[in-house]
Amino acid sequence: MRLVAAQKLNREMTDLIMGKLHGEIEVSLLSGADEGRRARLLEEADVLLAMNFRRDIKEEELARLNNVKLIQITLAGADIIPYDGLNPETVICSNGGVFSESIAEHSLGMMLALARNFLPLHKGLHNGTFDQKTPHKMLSGSTLGIVGFGGIGKKTAGLARGFGMKIMAINSSGRTDLDVDFIGTLSDLDKVLAESDFVLLSIGLNRNTRGFMGRRELELMKPDAVLINVARGDLIDEQSLYEHLRSHPHFKAGIEAWWIEPFNHPKFEIHYPFFELDNVLGSPHNSFMTEGAHVMALDRALDNVLRFIHGEPLRNVQRREDYI
Repeated sequence: MRLVAAQKLNREMTDLIMGKLHGEIEVSLLSGADEGRRARLLEEADVLLAMNFRRDIKEEELARLNNVKLIQITLAGADIIPYDGLNPETVICSNGGVFSESIAEHSLGMMLALARNFLPLHKGLHNGTFDQKTPHKMLSGSTLGIVGFGGIGKKTAGLARGFGMKIMAINSSGRTDLDVDFIGTLSDLDKVLAESDFVLLSIGLNRNTRGFMGRRELELMKPDAVLINVARGDLIDEQSLYEHLRSHPHFKAGIEAWWIEPFNHPKFEIHYPFFELDNVLGSPHNSFMTEGAHVMALDRALDNVLRFIHGEPLRNVQRREDYI
């Protein structure tokens, strides 16, 4: 049995793969392989390890993956995989929840920065204005609606509880063992949007959630609500969000995930002047980037590979019908 690592690896990551899988599976690296060897390795692979699939694997190479039994992604999102171009028998696993703690802290940081008006107050000081009258929005006693109650959502809820926030959550089952004030499914989205002071989007992008936040949904939210998106830009209709922010100056948005960004496109690009608005806080989709993040993610992905080798239940198996 052979594992082929398609992503670029540094020495520490290479040593981790070789050490963790030694004696378990034959390991080959695509990095540095010429076209002929690259083709042979992909055709012989039983397990394919990748990070950004569309960059690690060329479109014309998809046909060489017919014998692959498991594709394991080291990142959390699985929406970048070309499901319709792969063998339907291949099991595809993401690395969901791998960066939950870091992204949860980032989410809370964005909430605090927007609720406390850090950006406009800093800008005012820079321009010589000492504004002590602009009121802040309190997290304590506020309601946080979490759309996507997986790893990130749960970690954020734990932090938010420490600030005295109420939690309304949405997941696929409408059930949870955690202490929340409300749990529902996407069918309860309207209720969560209408009753929340802060809304966190931490749900996966698939054919059911693409563009599910549009003009109607934004209008359901409170006029002074704070919307945080740390998942995928395409969850929200870009034009609708810009127009809502422009026409509702007390409404605020923290945008961590963008519609066109280097992860899935050649460059970063926006179609509306979000950064001319004072009620927008942006970050370059780097909330997961803490020291050792990629090594930690690889280590966790390899744990799932070992589960596959030993015939144990796999984590984060993706359903093709959610994407095709």
